[in-house]
Amino acid sequence: MRWFRRWYGANPLHLLAMLGCVMLNGYAAGRLLQVKPVGVLIWFTGAVVGHDLILLPLYVLADRSVMTVFRHRPPKLPTVPWINYLRVPTALSGMLLLIWFPLIFRIPSHFPRTTDLSLNPYLGHWLAVTGVLFLLSAVAFALRLRLGHRGRETAGHRRKTAGQRYPLIGPASEDEPASRRQDLHDLRGHVGNPADADRAGGHRA
Repeated sequence: MRWFRRWYGANPLHLLAMLGCVMLNGYAAGRLLQVKPVGVLIWFTGAVVGHDLILLPLYVLADRSVMTVFRHRPPKLPTVPWINYLRVPTALSGMLLLIWFPLIFRIPSHFPRTTDLSLNPYLGHWLAVTGVLFLLSAVAFALRLRLGHRGRETAGHRRKTAGQRYPLIGPASEDEPASRRQDLHDLRGHVGNPADADRAGGHRA
C-alpha cells in the first residue's frame, strides 16, 4: 500500500472517489449532449472562459488582498490559521451565487409564469444561507482558539509541575546504592541542573 501512496500521492479510496466523479460527470454529459448538444457546448465554453479567465483571477486577487491587509496590521493575530475560516464560507456562498444568480437577481422574466413561483424569496434565502455559513465558521474558529489556548495552558502547567518536582538534582553521593546513583544520573540528563550551568560558568570565568 505504501508504494501506491508514493506513486499516486493519496490512498486508494481517493482514487476510487475521483473515478466515480469522472464516470458520473461523463454519464451526465452524454445524456445532455443527446438532448441539447449546442447548449452544453455553449455552457462549457462559458464556464471555462468565465471561471478560469475572469473569476479565478478575482478569487486570487481578493485572497491576496485580505492576506496583505491583515499581515501589515500591528495587532497580533491568533496563532490558528484563521484565513481558512474565511475562505470556506466565502467560497460556498460564491458557488451558490454562481449557480442561482439568475433567480437571485430576478433575471428570468418567464420563470414565474412557467412555475407559478415567485422570485422574491431567492435573494433572502441566499443571504440567510450566507449568514449561517459565516456563523458556523465563526463558531468553529472560536472552538479552535479555545482548544489551542487550553492546550498551551496544559503544556505550561506540566512544565511548571516538572520544575517544582525536580528543582535541583545534585550529584549522587558515594554512599548511595549503585542503582540509585544511576537513576539520579539519568534524571539529571533528562531534566537538567542549573547548578551545573553555574559551575560551568565559574570554570570558564
